Amino acid sequence: MLQQLKIENYALIRQLEISVGNGFTVITGETGAGKSIILGALSLILGQRADSQTLFEPNKKCVIQGTFEVKGYDLQSFFEQNDLDYDDRVFIHREILPNGKSRAFINETPVSLQILKELGICLVDIHSQNSADSLNNHAYHREILDDYAGMRPNITIYQNEYQKLTEHEFQLQQLRLADLQAKQDQDYYQFLFDELKNASLIEGEQEELEEELQLQTHAEEIKSAIFSALNSITDDAGLNDKLTEILSTMRRLAKFHASFESFCNRFDNMLIELKDIHLDLERIDQTIVYDSDRIALINDRLNLIYSLQQKHRVNDIAQLLEKQNGFADKLDKITTLADKIESAEKQLDFQRENVYSLARELSIRRQNAVKPFSTDLLQLIKQLGMPDATLKVEITASERISKFGIDEVKILFNANRGGALKEISQIASGGELSRVMLSLKHLLAAHKNLPTMIFDEIDSGISGEIAGKMGKMMQKMAQTMQIITITHLPQIAAKADAHFLVYKSDNDHLMQSEVRLLNMDERIFEIAKLLSDEKVTESGISAAKELIAN
Repeated sequence: MLQQLKIENYALIRQLEISVGNGFTVITGETGAGKSIILGALSLILGQRADSQTLFEPNKKCVIQGTFEVKGYDLQSFFEQNDLDYDDRVFIHREILPNGKSRAFINETPVSLQILKELGICLVDIHSQNSADSLNNHAYHREILDDYAGMRPNITIYQNEYQKLTEHEFQLQQLRLADLQAKQDQDYYQFLFDELKNASLIEGEQEELEEELQLQTHAEEIKSAIFSALNSITDDAGLNDKLTEILSTMRRLAKFHASFESFCNRFDNMLIELKDIHLDLERIDQTIVYDSDRIALINDRLNLIYSLQQKHRVNDIAQLLEKQNGFADKLDKITTLADKIESAEKQLDFQRENVYSLARELSIRRQNAVKPFSTDLLQLIKQLGMPDATLKVEITASERISKFGIDEVKILFNANRGGALKEISQIASGGELSRVMLSLKHLLAAHKNLPTMIFDEIDSGISGEIAGKMGKMMQKMAQTMQIITITHLPQIAAKADAHFLVYKSDNDHLMQSEVRLLNMDERIFEIAKLLSDEKVTESGISAAKELIAN
């Protein structure tokens, strides 16, 4: 329920503050005084888009603040889902800057315009002067019927499952696109994998082949060097003979001094090492055999390895093997996509049947609500001066399922006896549309847990006795919710619990809108003005008092 509204620097309003109570409140004032401007400001803190052109002073920001009592309206979950602090009293703050940008806050926490709008829908239902256009919208017909039938919790459950269905459809679509792309790539990946696999690469192989190639291509040079080294060891006066001779000398000297014994051991070890070197060189010499065919094979193998490395932009066989494994994984994923698609199709079929089952349940509830809804709505319409009116609620299956189920709801109407039932907007006059809309809103008030409902001149085209009945209907609605009505009819204004007057004042040579709460005498005078064509008379005052009393 709206408790307080503060407006600064908006349209014709420099600064304004309204405190609103429970029950039925009316706002009156001359045409152009700014009644609808107040409603426009309220709409901004309910999530409507802003325009910097509406600033009273173009170089200053516009600030609009609203205080709402929300205890008992089950909004805790909304605050939890949007990470907002919940309190029974909610403060909404909106700023519009001169550059056109705006900021919004709920309980001092910055929020997006979408979150503000979602909360606004839960707080206030506004009937503006063009809201009768909603009677052209079959979605609105369905929404009213759903609210009448108390189906909001069921629709929330359904929409959660419907959201899962759309997610499953998207996932399956992505898998199928991936499968299509994969099949286009499969031959290419298979070729690359086979090429690497058939190469039978072995880690470390490249280094061994490069070493062997060096030996093969320099075989003659190596064998010649080995032959020379062996001769230097074994020839007469070679290394072996010289070391043997030196060792013999050291052994003789060792008889004269013990220190020469260590030299004997060292030369002895040198002879042993020289013998081992001789054997190793002979062994290497025997293994090195120049083989042109082998060289050709090694070159072919290395050329294959080098070409694969260049093709895949890597530096060694280990990286080529990683590439091979990568292609194997891609091919494996391609083959498993079919299984994933099959599984996704089964999940989608299951979820679709689940959603259709819930949609059929919604449809049954709507069908069951049609008769009492039609009876209640028609009764209200007849109370508002259309005794011969007839209406029919049609529910037809839509061509495809939607986030609201499988039904299309249409309200057909005729205000006159014997006339054909047609779309409300096609057959009803302005006054008739107003009465139908108020009747629908009355049903909404009785069946929807909503804090506040606002009417902006819903009484268009109405006067006299019917206006009084509309006032009584609003008065009754105000027993269960806060009703705020902008009106020009004294019959409606007289039924209110509180009466605000909007008027223009000339301050600093600038026209601006002001508002004040009327006391009883002021209220009687204002209603008398609404009753009088020109000057307020004693008879007008008496008539105003009588209207208020009744």
